[in-house]
Amino acid sequence: MQLGTQQHSVLCGRKQLRTRKPLSRLCEQPQVRTRKVKSQACRKQNRSTAIHTKATAEAATEARPSGLTPFAAVRSEEEFFGALQKGVDSGKLPKPLYAAFEDFYNNYKQTVLGSDAPDASPELVARVMGSIADRTFNQFLDPYTFPSYHTRLLEPYDYYKFGQNYVRTLINFNKSVVGHLERFEKIQEQLDAGDNVVLLANHQTEADPGVWALLLEKKLPHLATEIIYVAGDRVVADPLCKPFSMGRNLFCVHSRKRMDDIPELKSEKMATNRRTLGAMVKEMSKGGKLVWIAPSGGRDRPDTESGDWLPHQYDPGAVELMRTMMAKSKKAGHLWPMAMYSWEVMPPPASLEKNLGERRLTGYAGTGISLAEELDVDALLSGIAPDQKQERQQKLTDTAWKATVEEFKSMSEAIHNDDLRANSNIHSQPWRD
Repeated sequence: MQLGTQQHSVLCGRKQLRTRKPLSRLCEQPQVRTRKVKSQACRKQNRSTAIHTKATAEAATEARPSGLTPFAAVRSEEEFFGALQKGVDSGKLPKPLYAAFEDFYNNYKQTVLGSDAPDASPELVARVMGSIADRTFNQFLDPYTFPSYHTRLLEPYDYYKFGQNYVRTLINFNKSVVGHLERFEKIQEQLDAGDNVVLLANHQTEADPGVWALLLEKKLPHLATEIIYVAGDRVVADPLCKPFSMGRNLFCVHSRKRMDDIPELKSEKMATNRRTLGAMVKEMSKGGKLVWIAPSGGRDRPDTESGDWLPHQYDPGAVELMRTMMAKSKKAGHLWPMAMYSWEVMPPPASLEKNLGERRLTGYAGTGISLAEELDVDALLSGIAPDQKQERQQKLTDTAWKATVEEFKSMSEAIHNDDLRANSNIHSQPWRD
């Protein structure tokens, strides 16, 4: 999911155009790339992985009631491609879509069957991919329009469980970590007191909301499910993203980068952006709201020279927006920098793509989330005059970004170093408790 954008200029909630054109854009065919992380985990770790994989196998059917497409009943690879071919032959599905889903299916199958998850099987692959195809094509039969403030849909179809089932199969829980669990517990205390909390986080993949929820759902279930994501255009428009987005709470936004994509819709986008701002203030005025925003405006990409992955620089306007929203709410508010590590499970395209329908690559790997210390805004800005607005915004933004980078580096080391992870007093695996 694209969690955030240039929020200080334009915020979203656009009316969805009912067209089949985006579906054909799923069909780009760059070079295949998959990633596999070999496990060196102990017996206890394997037991943890087995629990999570078994949960996916059992839930793959539970989350899916009778669907509107033949894919809802898929139980094997043969059935999946049979349903796909039948749709193409009947003219109900664009012919290029076959190649696109064939690529996605084979990439995902290689990832799952190449993992060390004990219950990984061809049937699990078919069930999960069948559910994705079912929900994707359902959007062309009965399109969903996202409001400015969207709350997750659990009935008559559980879109939250649908998303969790897919992301769970990509996570190597043996190598995944949560950094500073006590800080997440502190956030829960702040929410219980009626305060608002905003996470200033980097964004790596469309799987980020699923990673967040899966790493916290056992220890802190309220944080896992009740968080609200500030989500960009791609999240509510890309045909493959939409079903996953429907299972999350969202403040929908239009980015400045996409504001002029369709000139005749610009005024409508700007109008609905103002409604989103109003929705944010209204919800925060109730108190007890947890909001995640990616102030960088999109997903991280590797450095073009070194190939290293680090959180992208934050936008001062986005950070200032959230500080202002909390101030307007009249409730106590807290800003927490947070690092997300997930790029290995669903690496984004190497460069920003304007068109919807990017190719989905998958990998089986460790993931992580880690909180830096809460920002003491008054102390940070105490030495800067109130009329020096740009300097104040830049100071707050730089502090948040640098804290995120430090947590990201520490977490990355723990994910990739078994000894460091096992002996760390900072990083833990709360799903084992």
